[in-house]
Amino acid sequence: MTMKSFTLALLGLLAGANAVELTPETWDTATAGKTVFVKFFAPWCGHCKKLKPDWDKLMDAFADSPSALVADVDCTAAGKPLCDANGVRGYPTLKWGDPSALEDYKGSRDYDALKKFAEENLKPVCSPSNIDLCDAEKKAEIEKFQALSAAELDAAIAEKEKLMEDAEEAFKTGVQELQ
Repeated sequence: MTMKSFTLALLGLLAGANAVELTPETWDTATAGKTVFVKFFAPWCGHCKKLKPDWDKLMDAFADSPSALVADVDCTAAGKPLCDANGVRGYPTLKWGDPSALEDYKGSRDYDALKKFAEENLKPVCSPSNIDLCDAEKKAEIEKFQALSAAELDAAIAEKEKLMEDAEEAFKTGVQELQ
């Protein structure tokens, strides 16, 4: 390896030193208690390659934030299930907000616009780790679920899953009748 190629490789690593690439295994831990701004991408995508320097710079700017996370998800590798779960259909797709209910980002994609958006919108949100930010109704709901045992939570989840299955079956039956 020549000195020039070594220097370029080192600069490339340093440019993305604070890069966070999320996978289903790291999502919950990395996003816990944070408002997120996520780039869903494919490495071969030309628009993704064009956005990368500005996005890496944005990740660096928010690397030490206790309440905000700017991260990547590679839709062609381990992050594919996250892309599927978030309805990603094109690259790059930028989404932001509560990690459990991401919204589409529709603004400009240059560094200044992305940074301005992030500074204005990546604020702490109501969650179990930020319960002081919740209104009385949300706080009561969170506390109700926190008070349940694991078995009670499992039973409540099973009940809701059954309701969803019943609704899906009713929908399919209705569609068949219409046809």
